[in-house]
Amino acid sequence: MTLNFSKYQGTGNDFILIDNRQLTFPSSNISVIEKLCHRKFGVGADGLMLLQNKAGYDFEMVYFNADGRQSSMCGNGGRCIAAFAASLDIINQKGFFWAIDGEHLVEIKKRNEIEMEISLKMTDVVKIKDFNSCFVLDTGSPHYIMFTENIENINVTKMGKQIRNSESFLKDGINVNFVEVNENVLKVRTYERGVEDETLSCGTGVTAAVLAAMYSGRITNTASVDVKVPGGNLKVYFSNSGSGNFSDIWLEGPATFVFSGKIDI
Repeated sequence: MTLNFSKYQGTGNDFILIDNRQLTFPSSNISVIEKLCHRKFGVGADGLMLLQNKAGYDFEMVYFNADGRQSSMCGNGGRCIAAFAASLDIINQKGFFWAIDGEHLVEIKKRNEIEMEISLKMTDVVKIKDFNSCFVLDTGSPHYIMFTENIENINVTKMGKQIRNSESFLKDGINVNFVEVNENVLKVRTYERGVEDETLSCGTGVTAAVLAAMYSGRITNTASVDVKVPGGNLKVYFSNSGSGNFSDIWLEGPATFVFSGKIDI
């Protein structure tokens, strides 16, 4: 079988995008997805996404981690699949799609042939849990937030792997975010489950970091929060109802076309 694909990246978080509206992709074959995401034997990516039809929506996003297993929501992936949908003329300036954590709105703020600036509405957050001086919350995917200083010196892979595989999180796994706050600007580095390594960016993790910083009083309630990740810059907007309740959460940043091609699977 010859597979047509496109590759996109959002602040260095890269994905294989496949138009699966005809349901021809072997989505139950973990080894195929894992090989496609492999950086030596395949296209190479942090994850793979299928764009499918969904009644009542512009499309459905089905996301798989690099290990070949279907996973929870991916914020950078949500922006990238919206850019892919726009390239297929499925959406124009705005879109409405379904993902594993429910429905999402997207708005395309800027657009050229290669890169789009996209805002993605995230799921509401109703609870933030204090955990050993750190924080655990779900922004479509589960995140462990650790605030630190001198973030450049953190061994993200070593520390992230220890937390992700600890007894408290071993069953389902968790993404681990290390966060440094400088006034209202955050720096975030991420150990991502399913990739089992540091990634250059994580959209749900950036969102979780901002909300945990607000919840813990490390930032003030501003109109938007700038976040720097190794792969670039993102913004997060939100409404704060107090006590760990956040709504109208938007993640904004670039979604960039890398290349398209064909590969035999």
